[in-house]
Order: sequence, then C-alpha cells, then structure tokens
Amino acid sequence: MPKYVIEREIPGAGKLTTSELQGISAKSCGVLRELGPSIQWVHSYVTDDKIYCVYNAPNEALVREHARQGGFPANKVSEVKSVIDPTTAE
Repeated sequence: MPKYVIEREIPGAGKLTTSELQGISAKSCGVLRELGPSIQWVHSYVTDDKIYCVYNAPNEALVREHARQGGFPANKVSEVKSVIDPTTAE
C-alpha cells in the first residue's frame, strides 16, 4: 500500500499541550474508524509550526478526505517513493 507524508501547517504546534495533542489524536482516530481499514495513521512528528504525519492509504484522495473530515490542514501530501536508512549503505 502506498505511504504518504502529510505536511500540516499549524502555527504553535510545538506548544500544544498533551491534552490538546490527545484531542487531535482522538479526532483523527475517529475519522479513520469511519473511513475504514484501508487508511492507517502510522505516526506524526510535531515541530514548532507544523505536524508531519505518515499514513498508509490506497491514494492521495483518501488522505485528503481524512483531513477534510477531521478539519485538519493538509498543506502538502507527498507519496513516499523509497525509504532509506543507515543500513541502505551496507
């Protein structure tokens, strides 16, 4: 299944409280349950003003539908073409 990285511009994201992050996570999981098992949230990285999310989904349209239903920005959606890490050099 294709993997996507979603860039969400959220000013002050790095200052969100644990409670606020839990609320965002709960909302995301609720939308995912409604959309069905073909879309999966892998994890997210919170930075100062953005959240980068990694999702498995059959297509970009479903990733964008999740964002629309959840009320989350999806400023950029990029399909992952390859994954590399230090073991790639071996």
